[in-house]
Amino acid sequence: MSRVIGITGNIACGKSAVGQILLEAGVERYIDADALVHYLYERGQVIAQEVGAAFGEQVLNSDGSVNRQVLGAIVFNNSEALKRLEGIVHPAVSRAVRQELDTVSEQGIAVLDAVKLLEGGSAALCQSKWLVICAPEKQLERLMQRNHLSETEAHMRLSMQPDTRQRMKLVDVVIDNSGTLAETRQQVLTALHSFVDGTV
Repeated sequence: MSRVIGITGNIACGKSAVGQILLEAGVERYIDADALVHYLYERGQVIAQEVGAAFGEQVLNSDGSVNRQVLGAIVFNNSEALKRLEGIVHPAVSRAVRQELDTVSEQGIAVLDAVKLLEGGSAALCQSKWLVICAPEKQLERLMQRNHLSETEAHMRLSMQPDTRQRMKLVDVVIDNSGTLAETRQQVLTALHSFVDGTV
């Protein structure tokens, strides 16, 4: 039976950087739940059709795929709309994740990177849950650069994120990605070795 490390963290905290370090360290599979959502939003996918039915034709591109920018503008400013979207997307992502995990070798370690790991039910698939955090000012700076957002837009996105202090109580490992990449790598490798040894 393969083992699974679940990685989560709020937007722009550096989950993908942690996932890359784990891949370099030899984990067998890195599953990016957001990439699965991208796939499920493509034209012809049932989820794309359901999202269009729930939020209107304006969230769909002309080819029938989901326009993530338009959809994001709706759900990031409306917690009820976000819940409605998650009710459509989470079950489909969980099914896709299970299919991915079925391809991992018996002795292999897989990493599941999911923003809503703790809220969406995927945590049940993980033997260890890790939370990636970083200093709020770093998070703001990264989000503005990465998503080309104004400071006001970035603050609005951050305000919709779950409470980090509450999430810290629900995980086994906290990785602080506020410093250098070398410092983050050291934390990740230490936690990975503990996981392999069975102490995390």
